Amino acid sequence: MDINGVIAIIFFFTTVMLLAGSAIIGRHKERMGMIEKGMKAEDIKALNVRGFSEPHPLTSLKWGIIFVAVGLAVLLGMFLHSAYFMEGGIYPGLIAVFGGAGLILFYFVARRKDLN
Repeated sequence: MDINGVIAIIFFFTTVMLLAGSAIIGRHKERMGMIEKGMKAEDIKALNVRGFSEPHPLTSLKWGIIFVAVGLAVLLGMFLHSAYFMEGGIYPGLIAVFGGAGLILFYFVARRKDLN
């Protein structure tokens, strides 16, 4: 039996539980602090509802541009790999360059939309 795998699994799940527990305790302390300062339950609920606002309409455009750019990078990498016998290490560089170009393109599109 591999003891390293068992220890890794126990460590992973312990870490996940500690993170979840600390988030729950932090949220509880925050709410108790609001109550001590005199906030009503309705005010606290209003704060929570306000946190879940509608996403910005350009968010889908941003992710669409990024996924298309990354897809083009992978296609270009596959072409370069088969046509010019380039190593597979070209993929991360192409994905980073095309993904960054997609974000720059989105910036200009979003800026034009916000100006109108």
